Order: sequence, then C-alpha cells, then structure tokens
Amino acid sequence: MDTNLSTTTKPSYADSFKRLFGGVHFQFPQFKHDHPPVMNVNEIVDEHYTLGQKIADKVATGMGSWRFIIIQTTILALWAILNSVAWWAWKWDAYPFIAMNLLLSCQAAYAAPVIMMSQNRQTEKDRLTAQNDYQTDMKGEVEIRYIMEHLDHQDTLIFQIIQRLEAQHEEMLERISRLDPEMAKKLGTDIVHISEELAESNDAISGNS
Repeated sequence: MDTNLSTTTKPSYADSFKRLFGGVHFQFPQFKHDHPPVMNVNEIVDEHYTLGQKIADKVATGMGSWRFIIIQTTILALWAILNSVAWWAWKWDAYPFIAMNLLLSCQAAYAAPVIMMSQNRQTEKDRLTAQNDYQTDMKGEVEIRYIMEHLDHQDTLIFQIIQRLEAQHEEMLERISRLDPEMAKKLGTDIVHISEELAESNDAISGNS
C-alpha cells in the first residue's frame, strides 16, 4: 500500500517542468510560406517567342555587329570603285550612285522597324525581370520580418526563463538558509565568484573579437 501511494504521488517530468517554467510561453510564431514560387523570366519569354520575334532578334543582332559593318563597307566600296573606274566597261550605277542610295534608304526603312521590334521585346523582358525582382525582394522582406519576430520571441523567452530560474534560486537559498545558514552563505559566495568569472571571460572574448 505504501509503495503504490509513493508511486502515485511521485511528481512526473511534465509536472516538474511546469513547476519550474510556469508562466513561460514556449509557443513560437508560425509562418506560412504561401508566396508563389520563383519565376524564371527566360523560360516565360521563350514560351511566348514567336517566329517574327526570332527573326527580329537575329536581324538586330546581325546588324549590330562589326561583321555586318565590315561586309557592308566592303560591298559599298566595291560598288563605288567598279562604277567609277574608267576602264570598267559595264557600269550599272554611275556617279552619284543613285541606286546605291536607293538601296541604303530601303535598308534603313526596313531595318529600323525590325530593330525596334527586337527592342520592344527586350523591354518587355526587362519589365518582367524587374517585376520578378520586386516580388523576390518582397518575399525576402517577409522572411526577414518573420525571422526578426522569431528572434524577438526567443529573447523574451530566454528573459522569462532567467527570471524563473532566479526566482527558483532565491527560493532554494531561502529554504537552505532556514536549514543551514552557513551552507546558504557559502553557496551565495560561490555563485558570486562564478558570475564574476563568467563576466571576465565574456569581456576577454569581446576584447579579442
């Protein structure tokens, strides 16, 4: 009968934990990652890449290169030389090279809209990239805010635990002082020395860092 009574009255670990940390809230703030996934702008642009846009990009890339400038300069130079030398009998565009000017005007008339088409597509891609960067920054801001709230809650929790431990320590010293005042005084002195050593070690670590 006595054994059963002592077993039933023995405090469990949960009861000891509640008694030690009573009033301390261990519930951390929850965060739901409900934001959309990261968007790959290149894949989205490639999915809506039409044939006309592909041609416009290739034309703009080709005309905006040194290869195009060198080839066109060579052709124009040969055009002008062959239509200017006296010994060349077959001249299809004599000076002032009216046909050459006509061809260059037609080339400029068609090249400018094609290049603008390519630039408009690139502008749309840049807009999507900027929008994606903005959404990513917003996600990062929300995540950082949650982390800061989590850290603030940890600080509050640690402070509450320290207060609770100090209260338990004072209660323990008070009970020991009632039973053995000399032992309580010795424990208090040892605790003071340990606290001073910990403070000195922390100061040394801070100075080295």
